[in-house]
Amino acid sequence: MAAAARGKFVWLETLRSARKTSLVQDGRQKVHYTFPDGTEMVEEYEVSSGELLVRKWKKKSTLGREGKWDYEIGEDLRPVNLDMENISESRGNPMFTRKDNSKAFQWRIRNLPYPLEVYSVTVDDDKHSMIIRTSNKKYYKRFQIPDMERAKVDLEQSAISIAHANNTLIITYKKPPLILEQEKLIRQELVKMKSSRDGDVECTPS
Repeated sequence: MAAAARGKFVWLETLRSARKTSLVQDGRQKVHYTFPDGTEMVEEYEVSSGELLVRKWKKKSTLGREGKWDYEIGEDLRPVNLDMENISESRGNPMFTRKDNSKAFQWRIRNLPYPLEVYSVTVDDDKHSMIIRTSNKKYYKRFQIPDMERAKVDLEQSAISIAHANNTLIITYKKPPLILEQEKLIRQELVKMKSSRDGDVECTPS
């Protein structure tokens, strides 16, 4: 691997040096990472396909209290206790979630009923953010791809494609070769890990 490429795999080295446990349950390999600053990350992979289904983070508050889990990929499917008014409002609001596949980063925004030609998704001038706009000015969102940020790779407009079906806007960003190679190496690391089927097995940093 060339030196220039090795310099881009900082994320892989970060994962290797973290304290981690692995558990296989319900057809998923669940890997829990704890980083030196106390930040926690959990990833869930489908065992049969190796597809990454969930990535979520938890950071301690400034007072050292336990924070809540923030989902980078996937979504929290546990029921939420809300009064009926808030439930009705939530069901009608656009819901933004990320669900990747092996070749692309992908996002789904539910509850967007407008036709495809209303939407535009562009890379911002900073090359680090994407912006969703509607010509009827009903929806606007700026977001980043943390994987690309961690690899320090600029976004490219040509990698974006969009589709719309069933009131859902689907945004696809083709993964660049560097990201595909890094993901391959991470999967190889996961294969090496010993996983318990009825409890966590702690893995020392490699």
